Amino acid sequence: MIPHSRPTLGEEEAQAAAEVIRSGHIAQGEKVKEFEGKLARFIGVKGAVCVNSGTSALHLGLIAMGIGPEDIVLLPSFVCSAPLNAIYHTLAEPRLCDIEPESFNISLESVEDNRTEETKAVIVPHMFGAPADLQKIEETGIPVIEDCAHSVGAAYGDRKVGSVGRFSILSFYANKMLACGEGGALLSDDEEILSRARDLRDYDEKEAYRVRYNYKMTDIQAAVGLVQLEKLPGMIEKRKGIASRYNEAFKDLDVVLPKAEFDHVYYRYVIRTGKDVQDIIRAGQEKGVTFARPVYRPLHRYLELRSGFRNADEAYSSALSIPIYPSLSGEEQEKVIDAVHLLSK
Repeated sequence: MIPHSRPTLGEEEAQAAAEVIRSGHIAQGEKVKEFEGKLARFIGVKGAVCVNSGTSALHLGLIAMGIGPEDIVLLPSFVCSAPLNAIYHTLAEPRLCDIEPESFNISLESVEDNRTEETKAVIVPHMFGAPADLQKIEETGIPVIEDCAHSVGAAYGDRKVGSVGRFSILSFYANKMLACGEGGALLSDDEEILSRARDLRDYDEKEAYRVRYNYKMTDIQAAVGLVQLEKLPGMIEKRKGIASRYNEAFKDLDVVLPKAEFDHVYYRYVIRTGKDVQDIIRAGQEKGVTFARPVYRPLHRYLELRSGFRNADEAYSSALSIPIYPSLSGEEQEKVIDAVHLLSK
């Protein structure tokens, strides 16, 4: 069975983790500090704060921005529930927006329709590795938070995604672009946000009390992350190469192929089909290939909101995510291509 996702890990990551274990210092320490510095330089920002998950990074960033009760934060409906959880953790009010039909990114028109005087930020995920049009969203005047869980390494013009917003967040979950098992990071050019996030991620040995968290990353994860970061450009090239092969193989099928206005790093390869997505997923299992919905369920369906999400509903009913990752072999790619052809007939 070809899995939908698989981390690309090797002996280098195993050795890096083992060295930390042999050192006797496995909690947050020098490796985390080194990883933060290299992440910040890679993205092109002043600093990074590594934590235990992308959700934690977003939670700390929202608090560091002063967001709390009676504030509104905009986010797209067609995304996983992690950003929604982070907003609720701050007791702010989430306001869901629809998406653009081709890129799956948040709709500028919907952002404008949903903004109010209480709107303090808009979370902009770069969905499936395709950068959103940040300039147009910034022109609304709403502070932008970049969710780069799918897109680390992607370019937006002459900058990397993650370097444009008030702050950005990364995820290092097992199936992400950089895989550390778990983990996340907040990145920013704003020294005050960075300082507040560093203070909030650890509750111990503080001069004054306030509610803080145990959101630290371990040196084991950071050691793996350092190896993954060095490999990232090569892994992105492999993703793009597989996507190019898929584009050629699927160009004559009755499906809509991925489109992006800016640099696409193909965290996911998502097509649209007129067939029942769940039927294709079941048939794929029978043929030894794991297909999936790219988003398990739109957020507006969890919250039982009925209108205003036409594009998100259409994406939910038609979008299919196909295996794409650097460790997908040529033979496996051919098996995926054959399965898509058979199921598209």
